[in-house]
Amino acid sequence: MSAPAAKAMAVVRVGLVTAVGATAPSSCAALRAKIGNPSETRFTDASGQWITAHQVQLEKPWRGLAKLARMAALAIEEALHPLPRSHWGRLPVLLCVAEPDRPGRIDALEADLAVEIRRLLGVRFDEARSATVAHGRVALAVALNSARRLLAEHDCEQVLIVAADGLIGRHTLGAYEAGSRLLTGNNSNGFMPGEAAGAVLLGRADAAGGPQGRLLIAGLGFAREAAHIASEAPLRGDGLTVAIRGALHEAGLAMHDFDCRIADVTGEHYYFKEASLALSRTLRGRKESFDLWHPAECTGEVGAASGVVMLAVAEAACAKGYAPGANILAHWSGDSGHRAAAALRWHPTGAAVSA
Repeated sequence: MSAPAAKAMAVVRVGLVTAVGATAPSSCAALRAKIGNPSETRFTDASGQWITAHQVQLEKPWRGLAKLARMAALAIEEALHPLPRSHWGRLPVLLCVAEPDRPGRIDALEADLAVEIRRLLGVRFDEARSATVAHGRVALAVALNSARRLLAEHDCEQVLIVAADGLIGRHTLGAYEAGSRLLTGNNSNGFMPGEAAGAVLLGRADAAGGPQGRLLIAGLGFAREAAHIASEAPLRGDGLTVAIRGALHEAGLAMHDFDCRIADVTGEHYYFKEASLALSRTLRGRKESFDLWHPAECTGEVGAASGVVMLAVAEAACAKGYAPGANILAHWSGDSGHRAAAALRWHPTGAAVSA
């Protein structure tokens, strides 16, 4: 999953459905205010207590594939709202879903989810250049890498990335609780499950942005971590460090040039420790502060959808002026060892964009 040198991409529009908002603006406003919406599920833990999760409320109590598809369709409609529906069929779609070894993963998820989304929207996208990205939390970064290859083609001006995922199912919750990874009354070193969907429309770096500007993906980096969460090897943050350095190199920036970080860390100590180790090994200049934003504190662990949530948060923070600066580093860590990072840069309207 190495990322070749390429020009930056621009975020054109985003759509988002989370437990704290049915749209990108409402979700990002709740995340900025650190508002969560946990509720009891219909599942209990080993001690008989109800498991709490961040659940998306829809008009009907859909579950499983039906719910993922409807959340994805809502996010797509939001992201593509200004685009005439007759043009949707020209877009390649990169669909981000759970990794194949995810406990409790829906059978035939890739094929069935894509079919159901098309049925709900009544639209066929550019199937020849569309693909499914089954990499869980690092799926967005992998999809971004594919998207910039597509945008390098002369006849491809925009690419749509869609993500839908959820960890609220009996087999999924049971497996994570058995591994002492679920946040329960008996375990504080765990995550709260959630569900979400998102869509991001990407264009070339010179694509028209909003009235304030546009968010650019200026660099990507990828690596593998041998000491992943299920291993017994000592964690040194090697994989994430390599991924971050790769993104910095592509963007032509150093770690101290960034103003904050945004990551997919949840409530597990392992991933916070990894982020801290990677920072200590990449930061060479002194900084007064270097915030780490983690949207999962409000949305719960949303797997493959976490990347689009993070991108939406970064775009909203820059557009509305509450980001601490123009450069944001995003990074992701998968349970099996995949690591990814992205250098995000905000360009105000009228500013020149360098490739």
